[in-house]
Amino acid sequence: MQLPAGAAARPAADGDLIALTDQRFDNPSAARLRVMNPAVANWNTGAAQTWSWSPTAANGFGDLTSAWGLPSDAKLRLKSGSSVAVVADSNGLAALISYPAGQRIWGVNVGASNNPHSIEMLPNGNVAVAASAGGFIRLYNASQGSSSAGYASYALPDAHGVQWDPTRKVLWALGGDQLVALTVGGTAAAPTLSEQNTITLPTGGGHDLSPVLANHDRLWVSTGSKVYQVSKSSRKVVATYDQAGIKSITSKANGQQVRTSPKSGCRTSWCTDTVSFASPAATRTLTGAEIYKARVWSSHYE
Repeated sequence: MQLPAGAAARPAADGDLIALTDQRFDNPSAARLRVMNPAVANWNTGAAQTWSWSPTAANGFGDLTSAWGLPSDAKLRLKSGSSVAVVADSNGLAALISYPAGQRIWGVNVGASNNPHSIEMLPNGNVAVAASAGGFIRLYNASQGSSSAGYASYALPDAHGVQWDPTRKVLWALGGDQLVALTVGGTAAAPTLSEQNTITLPTGGGHDLSPVLANHDRLWVSTGSKVYQVSKSSRKVVATYDQAGIKSITSKANGQQVRTSPKSGCRTSWCTDTVSFASPAATRTLTGAEIYKARVWSSHYE
């Protein structure tokens, strides 16, 4: 069963639920951002899904529905004390929406040729986007209006991840074998980005970047062949996991990992219908889904 897009979410503690970017390669309008309850063992039942969303004219995105179909990232955040979500789609959409109402706060088309791959909201309401094919990080002045399209840009080949660090006040960005800390300057209306420092990872193909929740010093990084924990303070890899092809990795505050990796038989070479958990181990399958990423649905940056 699927709730109507933007339907009210059932109350849950921050970090208890899991968000899925469920793509639809052959039917873009059927793609959804879904929020699931991992406490429900069978994800094919109505009790498992607490919320779903896609851009429509009714929720303010009539001008951007063509930029939807391959959702690539989503994060829960707080804006002026209210819950919001940032959403990216490889077909071009970058959006900030109210949660759970699902109404437009901001949105632009970054361009399908750029392949928006990751998204983040900064505390001032501006939105950062990592575009893999475009090879850049953009910081949009989203705080200035529902269609504000001004941005600062930083060139980063194969940009795949972006994550705000409230402790160090930097924007972390992942591309290839480079993990870069970017300083945000300027004003909310006219932001700037500049490189503060760079960490070179042991392997290339950097793919996902997320916080090790409840550990303010560590980030998760997945590459083509490994998964790492990186210390922000020492700027070094402090843990290595021999896990190849991980498309997304996040963790709950209790340390449980949430991962996705491609599954044979899925429509594309990068999708799966199954989310894997570790420490403790479990799996959850949504039959027929084309899941790209799974995110712990937490408003915490770290």
